[in-house]
Amino acid sequence: MNLEAEEQGDPGGLETLEEFSHAPAFNRWLFENLAPFCKGKILEIGSGIGNISRFLMEMPGPLTLTDLRPGFCAVLKEQYAGRANLESICQVDISLADFDSGYPGLLNRYDTVLASNVIEHIGNDALAVQNCRKLLTANGHLIVLVPAYQWLHNSLDEGLGHFRRYNANGLKTLLHAQDMEIIFCRYFNFGAIAGWWFSGNVLKKKIVPYGPLWIYNKMVPVFRLVDHIVKHRAGLSVIAVAKTS
Repeated sequence: MNLEAEEQGDPGGLETLEEFSHAPAFNRWLFENLAPFCKGKILEIGSGIGNISRFLMEMPGPLTLTDLRPGFCAVLKEQYAGRANLESICQVDISLADFDSGYPGLLNRYDTVLASNVIEHIGNDALAVQNCRKLLTANGHLIVLVPAYQWLHNSLDEGLGHFRRYNANGLKTLLHAQDMEIIFCRYFNFGAIAGWWFSGNVLKKKIVPYGPLWIYNKMVPVFRLVDHIVKHRAGLSVIAVAKTS
């Protein structure tokens, strides 16, 4: 794939997406935590190179994939064009102040909007959530996954362009401020906290190391069990689902 422009602007993000494309067990596990809230017509924000999109293809409803970067949109079209439930692939920037005039054809059209590892990349996260809400129909679901715990913010976050990390209460407050009802919120992936801390705080890595990620992918059944044992009371990420009125 030719993503030279994207790599120049976001080298950490591109390399991380490519590494995670080789972690199918982890991607499947993540998707399974999001899928129960996906319904009807779905729009994915920040599809990247399709690590979660490939699983959304399994959903029965129409699907729209989006990304801020045109090179990633081109990759998505190359990979998924012609799929039966794929409605469109388009470039979308949820940080725009004039979002309504920028994307009038997308407003109030979707039953589900999924933003996985997106909001933390945007300086004005309240505006980003507000714009996501504008895409939803009545009783639509906004599904947001973000990195958890500000105390875990380290060189990995800096390399990936994260403005912040969140706790469950902070994420719920962010969503509730947009007049949405919180119907689900819990932490995810407790077992990766130590590895993230060590790689970023001790080793000062800027990119998620491939070797540990490969091992982690093999150990996903163990980390699934760990999340069950800790009852999702803590994790490397936090997931929240909000419903429009």
